[in-house]
Amino acid sequence: MQFEVTILGSNGAIPAYNRHPTAQVLTYNGNSFLIDCGEGTQLQMNRYNIKRGRLDNIFISHLHGDHYFGLMGLISSLNLNYRTHPLNIFGPEGLDEIINAHLKWGKTELRYKINFHQLSADIPVQVYEDEFLTVETIILQHRLPTTGFLFREKKGQLNIIREKIQEYRIEVKDIVKIKDGGDFILPDGKIIPNKELTHKPKPPRSYAYCSDTVYTETFLPQIASIDLLYHEGTFAHEHTARAAETMHSTAKQAAIIASKANVKQLLIGHFSARYEDLNILLSEAKTEFLNTSLAIEGETFQVGLP
Repeated sequence: MQFEVTILGSNGAIPAYNRHPTAQVLTYNGNSFLIDCGEGTQLQMNRYNIKRGRLDNIFISHLHGDHYFGLMGLISSLNLNYRTHPLNIFGPEGLDEIINAHLKWGKTELRYKINFHQLSADIPVQVYEDEFLTVETIILQHRLPTTGFLFREKKGQLNIIREKIQEYRIEVKDIVKIKDGGDFILPDGKIIPNKELTHKPKPPRSYAYCSDTVYTETFLPQIASIDLLYHEGTFAHEHTARAAETMHSTAKQAAIIASKANVKQLLIGHFSARYEDLNILLSEAKTEFLNTSLAIEGETFQVGLP
């Protein structure tokens, strides 16, 4: 089942070198989740063929402009496109006031309802759940209350062995029970154990999005052994002091987090405008965690194995 992340914006506060402020789209089974919405996100969605109408859930990490200045424009465009079904926006305290102020003073009445879900930056909590996924907040440490987001795939059902269906003439009603862990009883009363009828489901996949944060190990247990970690790597190692001052991380520090959390793959992004060539950041990260990639705009990254 599809589970992937497309990078729409990868730069920090200032757009530079054709890089845009932060935005990503996570796609699962045809459903799209927008994670942060920096300036220019709509243009990037057009460029990379991301359908606006498929967005039902938007997650905003914090109220620095490079993470949400594109949101009001997107809301307006959805209205102009005659959207009628609700939109869920998950974000920090104050985001609803900002959006409602735009609507009020622009004398705009939306055709659809926005459901605001206020997030706390105190403790991690589950904020979203559907048939396939859950989303938890990750508590980050930045100059404003900031949350990351952990997308976890739910554990799948057992997979029944096709040959066993024919061998024991298993009917549909019994297949459902077997997938839920039940044994199968033959007409003569003989019990066929579930383990002989099924394969274990694939391990659930997981993606963690850690936007602006100073280096901290407080959330390591929460992201332990996940498939894909996005962690900001704003600065090179020579600017470690500047990173601490602005409550950001270096690429090397992001890689140390990935290594300590034993994640499978790392993406680094939120690049400072001082770097035209990003290879310095990638090289420094790889000294600590080899399986690191740059969050290049337009690229799509698979979360685990399908």
